[in-house]
Amino acid sequence: MPLLSPADQDKLRAAFDEMTSPVRVLFFTQALDCDTCVQARQILDELPPLSGKITIEEVNFILDKEKAAQYGIDRVPALALVGEKSDSRIRFLGAPSGYEFISLVQAVLLVGGRGTSLTPENLARVASVDKPMTMKVFTTPT
Repeated sequence: MPLLSPADQDKLRAAFDEMTSPVRVLFFTQALDCDTCVQARQILDELPPLSGKITIEEVNFILDKEKAAQYGIDRVPALALVGEKSDSRIRFLGAPSGYEFISLVQAVLLVGGRGTSLTPENLARVASVDKPMTMKVFTTPT
């Protein structure tokens, strides 16, 4: 049974139609000792049927430590969004449910080439960053 209503599926299909390039979502998971991995997989399984440009690649965190290290993943569940030409360096830790699902959709759209909703002023601020930077955004259910 789908988690998304038919109306929400239609809205997401329309949004994903604006993507100009494919997005691979690397889903780092493990079978044991991961309370939210099954929930995360159920959520992710909703995306590919809505767009042929979205694929989910499951990566076993225990068996493929090298790939986890390559993407900077140190816990599960975790997602790494990879664009057509390069790694976006966008990561999600934990199950992308609730508000996090909306953030995941926006990130997929961005990596898929939909464009940004940043104002020209904010785009200029981002462009002025002249050294490597790590930005972390934390959200918690309330």
